[in-house]
Amino acid sequence: MTSKPLFLMTDPRHYGVFYEINPWMEPQTWAHDPAGLRTASASASRALRLAIEMAGGVVELLPPVEGVPDLVFPANAAVVLDGKVLLARFRDSERQREEPVFRSVFQALKARGAVNEVIDLPPDVLQEGAGDCIWDADRGFFWAGFGQRSTRNSLQAIETVFNEKVVGLELATSRFYHLDTCFCPLSGNKVLYHPPAFTPAALAQIHTHIAPADRIEASVAEARAFSVNAVNIGRQIVMAKAPPSLRRKLLGLGYQLHEVDLAPFILSGGGAYCMTLRLDRKSRAEAAMRAAE
Repeated sequence: MTSKPLFLMTDPRHYGVFYEINPWMEPQTWAHDPAGLRTASASASRALRLAIEMAGGVVELLPPVEGVPDLVFPANAAVVLDGKVLLARFRDSERQREEPVFRSVFQALKARGAVNEVIDLPPDVLQEGAGDCIWDADRGFFWAGFGQRSTRNSLQAIETVFNEKVVGLELATSRFYHLDTCFCPLSGNKVLYHPPAFTPAALAQIHTHIAPADRIEASVAEARAFSVNAVNIGRQIVMAKAPPSLRRKLLGLGYQLHEVDLAPFILSGGGAYCMTLRLDRKSRAEAAMRAAE
């Protein structure tokens, strides 16, 4: 019997945009109507959770922690595969506050048997979790972003921990500061991505590993809507409200869309993928072993 995909989300009660560490963040907009935006963010988070459940997932909700507003983006907390949890190390001091919180969360999940092992990065490595390290289930390897938040040496650290191939993609601009803002593997070998977010060398890697027919290019408008920052469960895609152009592309390829108004979180530079962390991803070897049991 196949269990449902398990995602981590965070209660957004203490979410807000209080500082600027990426070009999307608008603390002035938040300050203009904090009560209204707090209500809207609670509604948006509930709608995202419902959309994930409608797409076939299960959500574990973390309690809020005051003074750690970006805790609502657990994709950056860790890389998780086969029950191994590689804890993130953040570049910015504002997000470093999350590290002890998530360490406690994963230790509690380990005690429950939800994950097996919690691992620290080497001391000289910055790596911001699944936001910069995305498992491609169809190809059986990690895509790893570096150059903005995560350091190049994170590629070797990830490969060492998980013993899986890692394809590094250097990010070209602070606007697309994590890989998940501009790159999304989809079931059926497709990949949705925004080419201007990558250096020429990174684009060459994408072209080497992904056939032209499997590349779905997102326009500037589609990327700015945070529609690339999506959660994929089989043929279901959960994403922020998509421009009609992207909706047509994806529906035409046979995907089913669950669109959510995530405007309060886009004010901080995050979308559906940022707001979740999948805990049950399996490598090909692990999936085969489980299937044989």
